[in-house]
Amino acid sequence: MELRKLGRTGPDVSAIGLGCMGMSDMYGPADRTESLATIDAAVEAGINLLDTGDFYGMGHNEMLIGEALKRHRRDDLVLSVKYGGLRGPDGAFLGYDARPIATKSALAYSLKRLGVDHIDIYRPSRLDPNVPIEETIGAIAELVQAGYVRHIGLSEVGSETIRRAAAVHPIVDLQIEYGLLSRGIEDGILETTRELGISITAYGVLSRGLIGGHMSGRRPPATGARRVPASRARTWSGI
Repeated sequence: MELRKLGRTGPDVSAIGLGCMGMSDMYGPADRTESLATIDAAVEAGINLLDTGDFYGMGHNEMLIGEALKRHRRDDLVLSVKYGGLRGPDGAFLGYDARPIATKSALAYSLKRLGVDHIDIYRPSRLDPNVPIEETIGAIAELVQAGYVRHIGLSEVGSETIRRAAAVHPIVDLQIEYGLLSRGIEDGILETTRELGISITAYGVLSRGLIGGHMSGRRPPATGARRVPASRARTWSGI
């Protein structure tokens, strides 16, 4: 498995990472045994990066990964965690909270659910319109200084936000959709990340299954699933 360095200061990660969201949420029913076996198989294949979010299954995904981690060496893996998504008891998304106090609280709960003492890459899942990005990144930077976080990433933000965030603390990667049918980042974002030495973590590289052979009229999506592929492995590209 080819390894690529994230940004100028980030860790070396496998060229393909494993996105674990579908093991708990969004894609219809998931099987615990199959999910754990998938994580095991990915690690055995040389994938060292596991991506999750604290709102995937409202904590379920982190607990699942925490169970899988008991069978592998923690130091051999890179955990990427998104936070900030707010959900109601019915699972509906209610918005985002990236206030400094919420950032630190969310991190504490993620550490507990994962059963680890640090997160390798921590990132707000979206831009909180009520909180300057400088305050959010500043709070994560304090967690880096305290040893609870190793690196800071971003997710689904534009060039101006990237620049403002990078002015506070080094950013190792931007997680964002990029595929043949999703070319929006070519309009300024790629140029910005290259200039600042920030890697792109591309997801949806098979256009959410449309060009991967997964979708067909003979195979309807599972009940409750969105029209997306069952597996969301992520391709990691260099700067």
